[in-house]
Amino acid sequence: MPPKPVPTHLRMLHGNPDHRPVPKDEPEGVGILWSPPDWFDDELRAQWHYAIENAPLGLLTGTDRETLAVWCMASVEHARASQEVRKLGQVVKTKDGNAIQNPYLPIVNRQALIMLRAGAEMGFSPASRAAIGRGIPLDDLPGRGAHQIAGTKLGDYLAEKPDKL
Repeated sequence: MPPKPVPTHLRMLHGNPDHRPVPKDEPEGVGILWSPPDWFDDELRAQWHYAIENAPLGLLTGTDRETLAVWCMASVEHARASQEVRKLGQVVKTKDGNAIQNPYLPIVNRQALIMLRAGAEMGFSPASRAAIGRGIPLDDLPGRGAHQIAGTKLGDYLAEKPDKL
């Protein structure tokens, strides 16, 4: 399996030891992630806001919306299934008294894999953050300093999070 492609800005930062040509037209994400999808319930919205507030600064864009939605969904379903496993145990009895694996256990495991895969794409693990490199302080982002966001539509949104309208 070939290695996962490294974004051009990381190759430039870390060097290009294999001297492969550097693409000049690599697409970048666009837009700002604001409110979660309309179909999210309160649990999903809480995960969305948690992720936005704790994601590596300047990494997520509007283009990443669906990846973040997948992570949020997997996170909530993982928590729900985990609660059932904790309540019932890993082994349960059938009507006939036979011991079987808790049917929620495969759900826990599958959602964990989805969370890890989507999270790694968004820099939500130590290894993926190491690959991304050190984050940029908010005040160093052009036009995105904390003092420049206050009083804007984005600043107002972030202050109130009116996604439940």
